[in-house]
Amino acid sequence: MNGHMDVVLLSWVVLMVGVISIADGAVSPHLLDRISKINKEGPYLGIVVPNSFEMNPLLQSQSFVADQNHPYLDFAGRRFRFGEIENKRVIVVMTGLAMLNAGITTQLLLTLFNVKGVLHFGVAGNGNPELEIGDVTIPQYWAHTGLWNWQRYGDGPNDELALESNGDYTREVGYLKFFKFNNDTETGESSDNLLNNVWYQPEEIFPIDGYPEMRQHAFWVPVNNHYFSVAQKLVGMMLNGCVNSTCLPRTPIVTRVKSGVSANVFVDNGAYREFLYSKFNATPIDMESAAVALVCLQQKKPFIAIRALSDLAGGGSSVSNEADIFATLAAQNAVDVAIGFISLLFQ
Repeated sequence: MNGHMDVVLLSWVVLMVGVISIADGAVSPHLLDRISKINKEGPYLGIVVPNSFEMNPLLQSQSFVADQNHPYLDFAGRRFRFGEIENKRVIVVMTGLAMLNAGITTQLLLTLFNVKGVLHFGVAGNGNPELEIGDVTIPQYWAHTGLWNWQRYGDGPNDELALESNGDYTREVGYLKFFKFNNDTETGESSDNLLNNVWYQPEEIFPIDGYPEMRQHAFWVPVNNHYFSVAQKLVGMMLNGCVNSTCLPRTPIVTRVKSGVSANVFVDNGAYREFLYSKFNATPIDMESAAVALVCLQQKKPFIAIRALSDLAGGGSSVSNEADIFATLAAQNAVDVAIGFISLLFQ
């Protein structure tokens, strides 16, 4: 074999090894070298966004300037985009829908790159009757409300849950009793329901500074105190309230709120919306933020989430479809507030 063919064959082998390494979930030496060069330009603020319609307004804004040397890096089905916003170095990555994707993407972001904090933004359903579509909310706490212990029919609040004695489950967070939401019977009383109760559970977490495999539990995850105080400066920011000729009843506002909740559920049900607000004081209701919060908690990274309200989570009329009309407006409002937050964060 001549020298030229040797070089071609060697190059092909190196390429295939790199492809196989990536396909197997490992990081190839070539990719590690690229990541090392990228990290030397850091640290970065990580920006985690659920979907393309929420991310594209940020990438297309004049505030985002892509890095000329390393505009992006693809790994494990994700594209990590590098650049600056308001002269601050950032990494922007899209997660995809729901908790699993959000958690995996955030973990990859924090494992691969030199990240000093995480900003998460997007749209959400509104559980708070005092706020309106288009408003942008910044919660102080997040909880995952999709981890349940579903109690068997016949058991009640005073009955121990299965595996509760082992410390696997708890009744501390509280429960949802399904029969409370039955339609009234002819006598005006609701009958019992075979679905009985579901008990909300905290997540198991394994902090990086803890003992390996020694679990801790977390239900309410706080955002970073400094990030939350900076967010107060965004209150009063001017936001858009119209989609073409359709305008909202009032101009949207930016507001800090107590709590938001996430689960692998698109909530478009008025009864459950009211329950989440009354039980957990939940304003934004989404499918990703709590996963990002939990990973950041485990990794000891500062975190905040900004969620613009695109719909009423089932609280509108039976013929309304607010999300289809106002999701684009809400996404732009979320982007505008996120950019405003970044401009203030590192002053």
